[in-house]
Amino acid sequence: MPDLIETFADGVATLTMNRPEARNALSAEMMAGLQEAIPRLGQDPKVRALVLTGAEDAFCAGGDVKGFARASSGSQGPRERPSFQQRVLGLRASTEMIRWLHEMPKPTLAAIPGPAAGGGLSFALACDLRIAVETAFLTTAFAKIGLSGDYGGTFFLPHLVGAAKARELYFLSDRIPAREALRLGLVNEVFTTEDYEAGVATYARRLAELPTAAIGHMKKNLNAAERGSLAEVLDLEATHMTLSFDSDDHHRSAAAFVRKEPPAFRGR
Repeated sequence: MPDLIETFADGVATLTMNRPEARNALSAEMMAGLQEAIPRLGQDPKVRALVLTGAEDAFCAGGDVKGFARASSGSQGPRERPSFQQRVLGLRASTEMIRWLHEMPKPTLAAIPGPAAGGGLSFALACDLRIAVETAFLTTAFAKIGLSGDYGGTFFLPHLVGAAKARELYFLSDRIPAREALRLGLVNEVFTTEDYEAGVATYARRLAELPTAAIGHMKKNLNAAERGSLAEVLDLEATHMTLSFDSDDHHRSAAAFVRKEPPAFRGR
């Protein structure tokens, strides 16, 4: 079986990280698949929402720590190690998919069926929304193996929980149970084990039924608010609101509103 499974139905593209024997830890094959699929799906007009999840009872355990240990011990053989600068550039290039996941002009959902740790948590935080099964937990994990963190977690986490709490979660690397993650604002909803799959399907369907073009503009406004000034956001809102007024989705939904009918958005 491939390390990344891609499916598509009813406007929803689903990427499933598929190494359940390793809690879906990131492999080279999985990373290559994510780097190719996320930008492609972000630009595909047929895709109206993207779900990122993990196989079986885990979301993603982050990096392959066993592989890190082998690399550190030199047990992989005498092949030449890339230079420091080459390694930095390689990691920077691989993180471009995080920018795509965060900024793509359609809603993204992290469906968390179990642990989300380290880089896996960063992937979940890059999505617009997160839902989890009640048995899941979240943890930054990096400090436990002497690492500082990657894939945007130190950008996303303070925006969700505040600077002091983000420092606590990074420094101490405690496990945050799903219900506590909900209280902190790390996830949007928690489902029982019995209701989890139906909950994911309902969330995905609702996201796919949204006015995708307007959602894309909305995301640009919200992303700008994370790092820009009020004046910059007001300018963006004016531009995007004008574009939205001219959209087919707005014209159709406004007419449906007058007729007291539900809107049927087409994403344009």
